[in-house]
Amino acid sequence: MAGNIAGTEEVRMKEIVFLVEEAAEGGYSARALGESIHTQADTYEELREQVRDAVRCHFDEGTGPGLIRLHYVRDEVLAA
Repeated sequence: MAGNIAGTEEVRMKEIVFLVEEAAEGGYSARALGESIHTQADTYEELREQVRDAVRCHFDEGTGPGLIRLHYVRDEVLAA
């Protein structure tokens, strides 16, 4: 079997989730949940491309996720 190492079969990850936040110094940051992937960019569009690139670099060809989910978190404080 191709991609079979020592009797284990590589399984493609279905989805990876990134937590996206506005960076304190401006722009945006994104970090993957469950993987050691982190990236940042000045604009949201740039961040989307940076996330795609980081995922491609992190995983071997054919083993990365089929979907990338960006979970945007924004803290807002309201007066009571």
